Amino acid sequence: MDFGRTYTKMPKTTQKSSAVLTRGYFPGLFAAVLALAGLARAAGNPAEKTLVFFGDSLTAGYGLADPAAEAYPALIQARIRAAGLPWRVVNAGLSGETTAGGLRRLDWTLRTPPDLFVLALGANDGLRGVPVDEMRANLTETIEFAQQSGIKVALTGMMIPPNYGPEYTESFARVFPELAEKYQLPLLPFLLEGVAAVTELNQADGIHPNVEGAKKVAEHVYPFLADLLPLK
Repeated sequence: MDFGRTYTKMPKTTQKSSAVLTRGYFPGLFAAVLALAGLARAAGNPAEKTLVFFGDSLTAGYGLADPAAEAYPALIQARIRAAGLPWRVVNAGLSGETTAGGLRRLDWTLRTPPDLFVLALGANDGLRGVPVDEMRANLTETIEFAQQSGIKVALTGMMIPPNYGPEYTESFARVFPELAEKYQLPLLPFLLEGVAAVTELNQADGIHPNVEGAKKVAEHVYPFLADLLPLK
């Protein structure tokens, strides 16, 4: 697979891209704390299962007017409710998050263990040129921590622009299927399938989905989750 082809229209300046992804960090952190408070409340209802999306600005809904209603996890929550499934979706996306940052907040994120944990990190590592082995190690530790806590983990893959050359780009993309195989995880190969590099589905930065793009992401992710819900 030519991982660079999807992103041929993406901006070439990784420093700018990384800054864009980081800009919403503190508002996003506040939103993530509120979401996790909701997870704790959901734990009081044993009939309701919890699904946590653990990601970066792509998950948090950076740049959307109302992320709580327009980000793809919120749209998936609406579909789950419409299907009559007893699941509560928690958006634990944080703008600017890397796999290292995710690992640092993992303990308090999973203090109230969810029933399903969707790991959607890695985009910022790729945009910043974080060594692939370092990203792999962080994702490995995250997966092992969750599994050792008895939490079911699903993984979403990511692709990046070819800014650092084909070797880095392809090595980066291989991490996700390799980890999925090693840990027997359900894998969504590419979170932004059908949205990345499509101008009309992205904001002006060319990176973050707009409202229509978020709908497309939700349409892509929901069938993947439907095979996992309800859990036995």
